[in-house]
Amino acid sequence: MGKDGASIPDEEWERFLREAQAGTQSAPEEPSARARMVGRRLREETGPPEGWRTHQPPRRRRGKAWYVVGLLLAVGLLVVALDPGRVVGWFGDGDGDGASASPATESAPQLPTPEQPFRGSPAARWEDGTAGISVPAARSTGWMTKGQVTQALDQSLNFLTASSLDPDVLRGERPKKAIALINPHQRDVQDYLSTAFREPSQENDPLLLFSRFAQTKVQLVGGVVKTQGSITFREGKRGSVEVTSDVTYVYPVVRAATGSDEVARTIVRRETVMSWDDPAKVITEPGTFSLVSYKVDATNGGCGDFTGYFTPEFTADRAAKGSGNGPEVDPYDRNKSMDARMQEAGEAECGTATRS
Repeated sequence: MGKDGASIPDEEWERFLREAQAGTQSAPEEPSARARMVGRRLREETGPPEGWRTHQPPRRRRGKAWYVVGLLLAVGLLVVALDPGRVVGWFGDGDGDGASASPATESAPQLPTPEQPFRGSPAARWEDGTAGISVPAARSTGWMTKGQVTQALDQSLNFLTASSLDPDVLRGERPKKAIALINPHQRDVQDYLSTAFREPSQENDPLLLFSRFAQTKVQLVGGVVKTQGSITFREGKRGSVEVTSDVTYVYPVVRAATGSDEVARTIVRRETVMSWDDPAKVITEPGTFSLVSYKVDATNGGCGDFTGYFTPEFTADRAAKGSGNGPEVDPYDRNKSMDARMQEAGEAECGTATRS
């Protein structure tokens, strides 16, 4: 779009593409990868991320550092298991927003039921769906007018809906609406997307961006996902508008078997940074953003499994597998940044959640 909010004419867009192919100095840059590198772990970092020409460490053992022209794509994943020996500690009294509250120690925990799937959880007092995600007022930023920033914020919220709240996607379908919002010229990301659903792996895990459950294993309880989080924005590189979302989602599920009524909860915190680029400087398509970074911290979603789906465990599963080997984590604690959470986790593959 132009500064006045109008779309770029077709002839202008074609000129950009011709100049890009010719390698002229004024041509917009394509946000595709120059290289992929793996470095030391995040816990060894002492300063902020460096530029795309430097060697940047991955965000976790299950993560990957990708390098994009002008964009650093850092991928991280931390999965937290539940400790079967601390059942009482999983379920609080439902008070507070979970930001800093400690686990409850009462002798009769308030267990969730199909009728009250968020019972005993701070999420019981959270908002439903997008109502729990705060969005700031727009202002003219970078190359965008106030009206264009409003559109960028709305589309960013649409991406969160399409990737983490859409009922069809949660049931395991391909997140077509969400993918359509991602810049098709960002080659590394497109490679990841084309592989993640066909051959999910440590490097290409769709759960980094999307919430999905295998319907043959579990089913969501009711039609509500509780959320708490926010969207913020600032001017990014090359005058772009950089939108950051940091949201915690709480998904209640039961086994798919007929008659199952034990409710388990999968808690997913995602931080996604989206760059709404100036098409005069970066090759993009109208209405799409480039991914700068994305990180995930998942509790009771599976540990060491790369099936492309969250695989929550129930009482019998936890008793058989035992607790995780990592530090204790309160999945409702939003006082710490995602980077701080991952640094604390260190090299442990599975931590121990103090509650669900």
